[in-house]
Amino acid sequence: MTPATAAPMRIRTGPIPTQTHQPMIEIAGRLAPRYDEILTPEAITFLIELHQRFGARRHDRLADRMRRRFEIGNGHDPQFRDDTRHIREDANWQVAGAGPGLEDRRVEITGPTDPKMTINALNSGAKVWLADQEDATSPTWKNVIEGQLSLRDAIRGELEYTSPEGKRYEVTATETPTIVMRPRGWHLPEQHLRFTDRTGRTLAASGSLVDFGLYFFHNAQALIANGRGPYFYIAKLESSEEAKLWDDVFTFSEQYVGIPHGTIRATVLIETLPAAFEMEEILFELRDHAAGLNAGRWDYIFSIIKNYRGRGARFVLPDRSEVTMTVPFMRAYTELLVQTCHKRGAFAIGGMSAFIPNRRDPEVTALAFEKVAADKKREAGDGFDGTWVAHPDLIPTARAEFDAVLGDRPNQLDRQRPEVHVTAADLIDVHIGRPITTAGVHANVSVAIRYLEAWLRGLGAVAIDNLMEDAATAEISRSQVWQWIHQDRTTDDGTPITRDYVEGLIADVLGEVGRTDGDRFDDAAEIFREVALGQEFPAFLTLPAYTRYLTDSE
Repeated sequence: MTPATAAPMRIRTGPIPTQTHQPMIEIAGRLAPRYDEILTPEAITFLIELHQRFGARRHDRLADRMRRRFEIGNGHDPQFRDDTRHIREDANWQVAGAGPGLEDRRVEITGPTDPKMTINALNSGAKVWLADQEDATSPTWKNVIEGQLSLRDAIRGELEYTSPEGKRYEVTATETPTIVMRPRGWHLPEQHLRFTDRTGRTLAASGSLVDFGLYFFHNAQALIANGRGPYFYIAKLESSEEAKLWDDVFTFSEQYVGIPHGTIRATVLIETLPAAFEMEEILFELRDHAAGLNAGRWDYIFSIIKNYRGRGARFVLPDRSEVTMTVPFMRAYTELLVQTCHKRGAFAIGGMSAFIPNRRDPEVTALAFEKVAADKKREAGDGFDGTWVAHPDLIPTARAEFDAVLGDRPNQLDRQRPEVHVTAADLIDVHIGRPITTAGVHANVSVAIRYLEAWLRGLGAVAIDNLMEDAATAEISRSQVWQWIHQDRTTDDGTPITRDYVEGLIADVLGEVGRTDGDRFDDAAEIFREVALGQEFPAFLTLPAYTRYLTDSE
């Protein structure tokens, strides 16, 4: 095997290209020890099949997103679709529901897939582990492939890890959480794998198809043998057509490896504004594979800002800390989600409170427990069947709130919520009536730059000021700054929020952080300037950051 320190290699895997342009994938990333266990010729052949069959449709769906975002930005508010009314009005269809090991999801822990975090999650006592290759993972080549190795080893009971300090980690739990893996969203590329199609065009591979394909190909049979199954969280969907694309990927993949149709189970994160108007349609398109929906709160807030960033002052949100789950548009979206799920036999999974304990600070820990308990009590009372936490210490607190409502029942699908009546106007009622503060602007600049610095170093989930930050919360921070500038907002003390003002805050933040040799704060500040201070609004901050800084990463 080529050592990690060797020069980059470009290895062609699969059929040798001919004048007819046989589809192929080229590995452009470094090959470190054990990478050949993931990037096998058979797995690469499967990835080629996925890209050849579904790559063009992926690009079509991404183009649809741009058109819809343009329409909303030009005054056309989203509505419940007339052409799919028959799906919503047909009371007879139901989704597949829980697969083996997903019957009780009252507490799920989320986190990246490096060996240490994988072991901690499996020992956590949660019912489900969201093995996150998406917003909690910085998509360095090392993280992408070694995350797959961690999952492969964990599923086979072979995972262990020794830290640089000599501390040994191993799975000791007698009952481990059911693994639900989250691949990257449709928009993200994987530059270290290059796909050439039949026309001879070569593009970066799809991060979604790479993450899904490698995990599924290597682990589907082993998961079934363990009494579980290949389960996935699907991120960033914006339409039922995108859900249909995933469903076709699932069906083809099941046929490819010879497992029964419907073995795969998917839980879809409703974390974009357009998807909130198509919850039933998304479940319908995935009905043979659907297990539930999740209220992805942080990306949902980001989506509201992104879609309405240019629509005037009435669509401007206040400080991020004021955008809670009880404000009108967040309340409407979560109520509709529970009602929709239970109508169709799907689980409704709540979101993640950002508060985390600090074992060195009892006051911070007490506040985190208080905030999380209130959040989970509200979700359980609203009818959710489970919820997320980001730290093992929060599991007992979250579980206690759901135990109080569920008792011995595994879920509360019987709560149909007929009293809920959510209109299109309710879903875009963003009036909160709170100010933008100077502290709020500074916090956004600080969090975004500090998170991006860690992301560039390969960390996707980062504790900052006693909150768990990931790509979604960084998106809120930078997009609010962009909107505040472009909508000529001022803070509550009369300070205009301008580019020059924010440049001053960037300088302040760079002076406040502890600088070390080799840190990435200067690069992080440059990315922040591009995605928060530029005239144009990048759809995702991770796209320019990935292209510029991670495509040559190990």
